[in-house]
Amino acid sequence: MKFLPLVWRSLMRRKVRTLFTALSILVAFLLFGALMALRVSFGMGIELAGADRLMMIHRVALIQPLPRSYQGRIESTDGVSAVTHASWFGGIYQDPKNFFAQMAVEPESWLQMYPEFVLTPEQRRTWVADRTGAIVGRSLANRFGWKVGDRVPIQGTIFRTPNNAPWTFTIDGIYEGATQSTDTTQMFFHYAYLNETRSFGKDWVGWYVVRVADPPQSEDVARRLDALFANSPTETKTSTEKAFVQAFAKQIGDIGSILLAVLGAVLFTMLLVAANTMAQAVRERTSELAVLKTLGFTDAHLLALVLLESVLLAVIGGGAGLFLAWLIVRRGDPTGGLLAVFYLPPRDLLVGVALIVGLGIAAGLLPAWQASRLRIVDALRRQG
Repeated sequence: MKFLPLVWRSLMRRKVRTLFTALSILVAFLLFGALMALRVSFGMGIELAGADRLMMIHRVALIQPLPRSYQGRIESTDGVSAVTHASWFGGIYQDPKNFFAQMAVEPESWLQMYPEFVLTPEQRRTWVADRTGAIVGRSLANRFGWKVGDRVPIQGTIFRTPNNAPWTFTIDGIYEGATQSTDTTQMFFHYAYLNETRSFGKDWVGWYVVRVADPPQSEDVARRLDALFANSPTETKTSTEKAFVQAFAKQIGDIGSILLAVLGAVLFTMLLVAANTMAQAVRERTSELAVLKTLGFTDAHLLALVLLESVLLAVIGGGAGLFLAWLIVRRGDPTGGLLAVFYLPPRDLLVGVALIVGLGIAAGLLPAWQASRLRIVDALRRQG
């Protein structure tokens, strides 16, 4: 650390060049933080999908319903410890642009299946007892300014009431996420309310969620479940929740790979910019480096000095960019609630720090090696 003032003076030798290089690195890592948060959001909770949960849908397509009568046969299958179901509602609140997920579920079994949806005991009891009640996630409640007790009208698009009036729900609870990655942009209401009111499709559900007793046996249980309904009028396709979520996310494209490709191009460009800056800085100080060698600085000392200068430049720019990205992402979903989750995981922050240090080392490695190989006589002759 005793050489840090010397390194700092070297960086300040060309203030404008150093400033613009640092700003370029700042922008790159600001973009890194934003893209990693978007990647988490578009991943739709893939990494945190329940390892012990299976998703059973119609063999043809997710939009095809399944008989409610399947539930008893699923529950009696070896390896199954719990079953619940959900049905997509697809209603409109005020304006078609106000899109959010609405699902009809069985309250008690749904909350048992998904303990990451956290309600207070009082709100839980109220919702279970209220057939026209609903619960909404904290992000969704904040988006529309809803509070417990509000009456929310939603116009059905798939399922309609007999007189075509809006479906009206009472907000009985606002659930929080057990983790930062929990989706709090959804609305859940009683399947019984949907089933008794809709004009068609009674006793059919959208999909089943199955908890297996032994997660390593999930694939075997899935095969047994599908065999149970093979050759029936309504055949099924069962997979792990993670596989289901991955397939659903890829319907809009492999966003994660696209974001990583963009980020890779940006970081490679920054590597070239930083390396060029360091190469110019070493060329301009050839005689000074030769003088340092005459004063007793070894090849290793010069190698370390140039690398430290490069890493310091990367840390200043990249650290500021990563910090700004963290501050921006910390403010929450910039779309006003359209992204299910939006945060920068600690793992990605650590990756960002590692990339900053790696960028500094990679950019300064060749100039540092050239500086360490410098011959005093040649350097002074060249300068003269």
